[in-house]
Amino acid sequence: MTSHLTSLAGRKVAFLTSQIGVEKAELTVPWQAVLDAGGTPTLVAPDSSPVQSMVGDVDKDATFVPDVTVAAAAVTDFDALVIPGGTVNADHVRGDAASVALVQAFADAGKPVAAICHGPWALVEAGVLPGKTLTSYPTLRTDITNAGGSWVDETVFHCPAGGWDLVTSRTPDDLENFTSTFTSVFAKA
Repeated sequence: MTSHLTSLAGRKVAFLTSQIGVEKAELTVPWQAVLDAGGTPTLVAPDSSPVQSMVGDVDKDATFVPDVTVAAAAVTDFDALVIPGGTVNADHVRGDAASVALVQAFADAGKPVAAICHGPWALVEAGVLPGKTLTSYPTLRTDITNAGGSWVDETVFHCPAGGWDLVTSRTPDDLENFTSTFTSVFAKA
């Protein structure tokens, strides 16, 4: 049961993935947190073919059907964005120009973004990190600092600087703190 402070009633949250390699828990646990808070999660991917989830970056698990393609997604249709990790997924998202443009559009519109594990690679590629402090999977530290961000080693970090809220976490072990923080931030945005 979510409190009135974390109610996402009437809010639509985009979940941006590629077609392959999304870490299952980093998609499904935040998705359920949005549902539990009364929001509407929407799976956005480059095309309409199923999204393959993975467990531990190596074992194929469930597939998920995208609700909308990146090309058909408009920032104006959503209140917030979640970028799950998974090394392969995050690498494909940052390599897809339309996905990167969507991430940049959320930041430009001042809408809140949450990213976990390798998900911040899309933020690096979008060029939206100058002045931001965030956490991630530790191996992204150099990429983040080279992109103008400041990296911290914390389970979750909320950065409201730069005109838009950014919530980040390191790994699936941090999902409880990640979901409680981003739902609270999204509810206030």
